[in-house]
Amino acid sequence: MKRNSKTISKCQVSGSSNLKSIVFLGYLPPPTEMKKIYSKIQEETFYPADLMYSPTSKLVQLNTIVNKEILFSKDYAYTSSTTKILRENFQELYTDCNKIVKITSNDLIIDIGSNDGNLLSNFKSRHKVLGITPEKIGKMAIRKGIPTIIRYFDKSTADLVLKKYGKAKIITATNVFAHIENISLLMKNILKILEKDGVFITESHYLVSLIKTNQYDTIYHEHLRYYSLTSLKYLFDKYGLKIIHAKKINTHGGSIRVYATTSKKFKINKSVNQILNLEKKYLNWNTFNNFRKNVFKSKINLYSILKNIKNNNKKICGIGAPARASTLINYIGLDENIIDYVVEIKDSKKIGNYIPGTKIPILPEKKLFTDQPDFAMIFSWHIASELKKKLRQKGFKGKFIIPLPTPSVEK
Repeated sequence: MKRNSKTISKCQVSGSSNLKSIVFLGYLPPPTEMKKIYSKIQEETFYPADLMYSPTSKLVQLNTIVNKEILFSKDYAYTSSTTKILRENFQELYTDCNKIVKITSNDLIIDIGSNDGNLLSNFKSRHKVLGITPEKIGKMAIRKGIPTIIRYFDKSTADLVLKKYGKAKIITATNVFAHIENISLLMKNILKILEKDGVFITESHYLVSLIKTNQYDTIYHEHLRYYSLTSLKYLFDKYGLKIIHAKKINTHGGSIRVYATTSKKFKINKSVNQILNLEKKYLNWNTFNNFRKNVFKSKINLYSILKNIKNNNKKICGIGAPARASTLINYIGLDENIIDYVVEIKDSKKIGNYIPGTKIPILPEKKLFTDQPDFAMIFSWHIASELKKKLRQKGFKGKFIIPLPTPSVEK
């Protein structure tokens, strides 16, 4: 019988057993495992979420790995093209690629974890492209004219790519590089299908941004690792890849885009050493201790705001049901008596379900405008400005609760 999870007692990059706990968020349900509204009450599984630090590699990782079939089912509901900031980010990535790598029409671009083809849509009119994703959402990309292999990226998939498509000039892995369990096999499979002068580009949640803006809500079991440039350098050095360019970007509340290659023809941009030097000063145990204290302080402050609102018999709605909402709701200890319901945009596959670990229903967005609750909490707080503007234009009249970095109420 296949186990649903396993505890990790060693660093996933260095293999060192010297791991230190930064913050423990308790036991969290998988953010993708949602129960249908009004369905019979069923058992739910919760997994420990202990954020660990490896002094050897400087990697930050979770202590528990949950089975990928649980986290990334064929019906995985996330789509990257619905968010304006992601669309703009991938347009920028394409522009940067042409400056840094100078790709031609004959070059193959492969995106691992390609989702609905959002990233590759910027390349497909001028270059050969190929997406790889395990979810059925990949069929959307195929309908857009983007060739997509719908399966997990493993050795057999890498062999298939090599045989059918050949090697790639650019391989991208955005917001997925921290999701794949066996990092050693992942790196070997990437190098197998990357040209000798090819470039691997990864975008990941950036550890420094996570800490500075108190993003404990991005800690959940889809994210096995939380990278700094320092830990990425340690990893890439092991596989003969040198980092030639690094850039902080705004996606997901703060990410880092990194370009790496085995080729000697590329010069190392000054951005690499600049970021490494900043991390050397900032990423230390004192910083991690302060982060743990800030997480707890934020939890108390947010709960206090919500408690005062409910004591005055006011209604609170949640805006959106991203995975980070599941972490925040379960860590704070919220239920349907505090958050009356959560709304999602029309046609979202999450509508008609409960937030994992709770009986908070996810309803169509139109409920927000007909019901006009007193307060709306924006779980995707990192794009609050964009969401507030849209909701006002659609007619919402209440106040907004912004849960992070500092819990606040805004008009």
